[in-house]
Amino acid sequence: MADYLHPDVLDTGLEILNPDTENLYINSSQPTSYAEAIGASKLGTKAGPTVSVPQAGSPDGRQVTVSPITDGVVNASGLAAYWSLTDNSASKLLATGDLAASQQVTQDNTFTLTSFTIRIPAAVA
Repeated sequence: MADYLHPDVLDTGLEILNPDTENLYINSSQPTSYAEAIGASKLGTKAGPTVSVPQAGSPDGRQVTVSPITDGVVNASGLAAYWSLTDNSASKLLATGDLAASQQVTQDNTFTLTSFTIRIPAAVA
């Protein structure tokens, strides 16, 4: 393992998230592939979420921020517990993680999410 990674190296791992993210989904189970993200576990969709350019991470490393969602579309009722980001070629699951808090959603309503970060920590010796 590296003892140090330059911010440019860390940024390269995050750069694909901006501008390649096409959709953010909320899911009932954590997807491990694109097919799972858009399949049976998909409860809601936000087209074109805003993802920042890489910046200094907290407490270290580099990170991007996904802006708050105020107008996500709920596609199916259920308990949303995960988020997932997919690319604009409609073939890759780019990132996934836990929601800050699970939320019950009802089909044909909207969902909201607070902003969240995706961080690559600095190398540790």
